[in-house]
Amino acid sequence: MSVPVSPADLYRHSLRLLLDKDIPGWLDLWAEDGVLEFPFAPEGWPERLDGKEAIAAYMRPYPDHIDLHDFPAVQIHETLDPQVIVVEMRGVGLLVETGSPFDMTYIAVVTVRDGRILSYRDYWNPLAVLEPATDFAGAGR
Repeated sequence: MSVPVSPADLYRHSLRLLLDKDIPGWLDLWAEDGVLEFPFAPEGWPERLDGKEAIAAYMRPYPDHIDLHDFPAVQIHETLDPQVIVVEMRGVGLLVETGSPFDMTYIAVVTVRDGRILSYRDYWNPLAVLEPATDFAGAGR
């Protein structure tokens, strides 16, 4: 399968892969020197992952912790830089360990280079994972 060329198409494809729990496919969308940042990460959680291998180590167990069912609201905004998009979205599903609902709103700033994700700044709400009902039980930590 060829990689979509526009940043918006690449991002939409990445969401489909996450819903399909195809983490290897999702990782294939990343540049080797890609950077994944979590500016609002709570204490003890990673703030920055440098390189595809670090991102892979973080993401491989993701489906064991969060069972994503849908991204019911996704808005992709183009910027003056054709390789940068800003995404507003909501992800819903279940926390695997507890069966509790997962409902998270995100804003992401994504930079693409040569059809691969180079930079992804994920502005998610850390308060949602600090509440006992939505504890990730170590997901991504």
